[in-house]
Amino acid sequence: MRQQFTRRWQAESGYGEVLRIAFPLILSTGSWSLQHFIDRMFLTWFSPEAIAASMPAGMVNWTLVSVLMGTAVYVNTFVAQYFGARQPQRIGPAVWQGIYLAIFTIPLIALFYPLAKPIFFLFGHPEEVEHLEIIYFRILLIGAPFIVVSNAISGLFTGLGKTWVVMWVNFLGTAVNILLDYLLIFGKLGFPQMGIAGAGLATVSAVVVNAIVFFALMTRPLFTRTFHTLKGWRFEWELFRRLIRFGLPNGIQFLLELFAFTLFILLVGKIGLVELAASNIAFNINTLAFMPMFGMTIAVSTLVGQRLGENRPDLAERATWSAFHLGFIYFATIGLGYFFLPELFILPFSWQAESEHFATIHNMIVILLRFVAVYCLFDAGNMIFSGALKGAGDTRFVATASVGLSWLLLLIPSGVTLYLFHGGVYWLWLFVTLYIVGLCLVFGFRFLKGRWKSMRVIERSSPEGI
Repeated sequence: MRQQFTRRWQAESGYGEVLRIAFPLILSTGSWSLQHFIDRMFLTWFSPEAIAASMPAGMVNWTLVSVLMGTAVYVNTFVAQYFGARQPQRIGPAVWQGIYLAIFTIPLIALFYPLAKPIFFLFGHPEEVEHLEIIYFRILLIGAPFIVVSNAISGLFTGLGKTWVVMWVNFLGTAVNILLDYLLIFGKLGFPQMGIAGAGLATVSAVVVNAIVFFALMTRPLFTRTFHTLKGWRFEWELFRRLIRFGLPNGIQFLLELFAFTLFILLVGKIGLVELAASNIAFNINTLAFMPMFGMTIAVSTLVGQRLGENRPDLAERATWSAFHLGFIYFATIGLGYFFLPELFILPFSWQAESEHFATIHNMIVILLRFVAVYCLFDAGNMIFSGALKGAGDTRFVATASVGLSWLLLLIPSGVTLYLFHGGVYWLWLFVTLYIVGLCLVFGFRFLKGRWKSMRVIERSSPEGI
């Protein structure tokens, strides 16, 4: 067994190569997880209303921005396939088409900023929670253009396999966010106490910093000479059209998945404030597992894209299975912690929270983490196989399956159970678990069929040497 592991580690698209690409991304997306974790932790310390408002408002914001963000993220696959096909002069133009997507966030802000109050009024949450939701949502919405730009330019570095760059930039953004969170939420070092508004300003400041730093790195001479990151600034309709064709389903998937979970959170909020706060915290704790693994998903998309650009689908398949093995071990370990050591994960939230308010929330979180522990085992297959399919260009199937299953296994059963049978929060979390299991099985079957091996997102042309 040791010899097999060693051979798989050293082989092309083996464990070693996957981790070389994935490890910085795991740390990078793990920093996002830490950022959100500490943000929610500070808001829990500040007030129960603040933590209850943060998740619905944040999810509504991400739901609106996610189409453009998810499309911009897909620049990664274009860069990876161009790099594998030895067409470096096409990489810069691909990145710029993603940057141009930020223009479309301007009407988004103009439309939904004044609509915040009627939107959250429809949710029917307590008045004090609704007021905080509106404040948080409006501030986060201002950061939308910078999120799109950051995701487009980070696709340059991930697609090239230069994932350490992405890690350090995201570390910087996380540090900015955490520092400003502490100063602005609680009013430290002479700053005003702003509560949830301070958390929103800290988040926007971090994404602005990320966008500026990514752009500065992209315009360094090394990248401008080899990958035409300045020469390729012009708008190219054909390339932009292909980015929309393959990237938009990815963005729509982001949108509709977030929309599904936003509706789910709103359904939970109909049950009560305790259930809403407990679910928010349980989902936040789950990001400790989910967000680092998102880095592995990006790495799989990158390696699949590069190998398909080289016309080596065998190596693309091997990279996917290597990532699945590593991901399953990781998720299984985290899941055991959620099941047997829930107090370890709950402690940061309970540390400075008011005990009389938090006791009931605490007991509910312990049970919800057992649901998380179960579906963690299937989330590995969900994330790895969907990442491989996206790296090939099979984004329409991924989007269709995700949306269909979200309604079939999550939203419709949750709504029926809540409104017709007056089911409690645990029934709703059972449907979350069934949804993740369904995604794993469907994406795994699609991957095994192998149709993705013949897919490409780039044009077929004669390669030029690097």
